[in-house]
Amino acid sequence: MQVVMATSPAKPDQPNEDFVGAVPNAVVLLDGAGLAGTTSTCLHGVAWYTRRLGGALLAQLAADDGRELTAILGQAIAEVADAHRDTCDIGDPSSPSATVTILRVDDDRADHLVLADSVLVLDHAGNAPEVITDGRVDAVGSRYRAAMDAAPNGSPEHDRALREYIETMRVHRNRPGGFWVAADDPGVAAEALTGSRPVADIRGAVLLSDGASRIVDQFALADWPEVLALIAAEGPGEVIRRVRAAEAGDPQGRRWPRAKAYDDATLAWCTRFPNRQAPDGSGFTPEANMIER
Repeated sequence: MQVVMATSPAKPDQPNEDFVGAVPNAVVLLDGAGLAGTTSTCLHGVAWYTRRLGGALLAQLAADDGRELTAILGQAIAEVADAHRDTCDIGDPSSPSATVTILRVDDDRADHLVLADSVLVLDHAGNAPEVITDGRVDAVGSRYRAAMDAAPNGSPEHDRALREYIETMRVHRNRPGGFWVAADDPGVAAEALTGSRPVADIRGAVLLSDGASRIVDQFALADWPEVLALIAAEGPGEVIRRVRAAEAGDPQGRRWPRAKAYDDATLAWCTRFPNRQAPDGSGFTPEANMIER
């Protein structure tokens, strides 16, 4: 499988709290959750958490032992929890958490797992793209974001409303009727959206953090077929470039109300799946689906 990645921190002087990585048959993308200025019981921070969890996931996926993705995620969460439970109150809702998106190719099947609001787009040849995301975060958040959306980004009113929004959302984190993210409890892996598709039906796939998917779901600058075409023509970095241009043109969130004026943005574009046959029945050549610069 060929994977082309692009990532960009929200601000150059801040750590990128997204994570993306790949092994020969699988890709992992995480989007960390946390907020500067709110109280946290973790000494390490969100970027540390996403990198440790992403690394643990890749190590297990590299074993290629056929385990269910939920089992792999549960073990990875447990490993990272053990790494800082002696120094941090990992059960507190303020501790770092992350979305998790995994795509794994196993023989003639492509398995996926999506936990929380990152996005997986499957490019089905000849059919509309299949968009997979966990809408429970937005379903809960929509009830509490009115004050935040009404205030300009960067204003004291917005900062205060954002802190209140985050604190309120923490009450619903990893609880029935709320939403589910990777944090300290391995059991949340069972709440992830999972599925499997025949490799022969998939031409490619894109994994996006919500800072990148906002090109469609917040800014409406393109639809998903247009995004897939843009990535194929110019690479995943072009999506981030257009997102950054939109953010810069609306820094206060007047046109597009949002929690963060700028957000970490990450994509992984996957093509040339193993065992997928070309239309003439032959295997793909090494040059197939390469980006031309």
